[in-house]
Amino acid sequence: MRYLRLIKYFMLSSAQADLAYRANFAIGLLNSLLNLIVGVLGLAVLFSQVNTLNGWTFASTLALLGVYLTISALRGWFIGPSLEVLAGIEGDVWSGRFDFTLLRPINTQFFVSVRQWNWFALIDLALGLGAIGVATVQSGGAQPLSFLVAATASVAVLYAILLIFTALVFWSPGLLFTWVFDAIMQLARYPIGIYPGWLQFVLTWIIPVAIMTTIPATALTGDIQPMSLMGGVALAVILFIAASVLFRLGVRRYNSASS
Repeated sequence: MRYLRLIKYFMLSSAQADLAYRANFAIGLLNSLLNLIVGVLGLAVLFSQVNTLNGWTFASTLALLGVYLTISALRGWFIGPSLEVLAGIEGDVWSGRFDFTLLRPINTQFFVSVRQWNWFALIDLALGLGAIGVATVQSGGAQPLSFLVAATASVAVLYAILLIFTALVFWSPGLLFTWVFDAIMQLARYPIGIYPGWLQFVLTWIIPVAIMTTIPATALTGDIQPMSLMGGVALAVILFIAASVLFRLGVRRYNSASS
């Protein structure tokens, strides 16, 4: 309960900061709408030429786009803003402000994961969920429980990957390693089957961004296989444990600014 109250306070504090820049709401809304419109128009143009894309229909591909937008929105809501404070020339590790984080009487990984919230990302979240809703109605074969499990696993995978990249700043404090993930994540908005075999391998087993979107999308269209769902959950657990271990190793490596 203590940690839940802390999350509440972090959320309120971030909301107060965001409300000081209300013009950002209109800018964020416009940007989110453009992202959704461009994505849907791209699919509409593509499927005006073909009926399926390597087995993916318009409805299933729209579900994939909706999952991608939702996952990206959750990252922009709290995971990204919180972890990115550590990295870069002005980050906590480089500047030494991480000293104060270590002095706080709470779990360090918890604090650096939930301390910042970007409330304007809820616009993207609403649009992503809207796309998911439309795709679900069109497909007519959604498996709600499987989707909930798959979506939870996908968020866990997203968090673990970002935590791994963030932990690398303890070895090179001035670099923002998450730019690698940003570039690769863009590929997850399309079905993995359209990519060459070597790229499918990278997106599945090296940086598994495709799994984060493909498994929930197939649950929405009723095409998910039990082994795929269990594999996604197992991957989420393994990556979460590995990321936590790497983060703790990085914290032990950290040299205080006062030492």
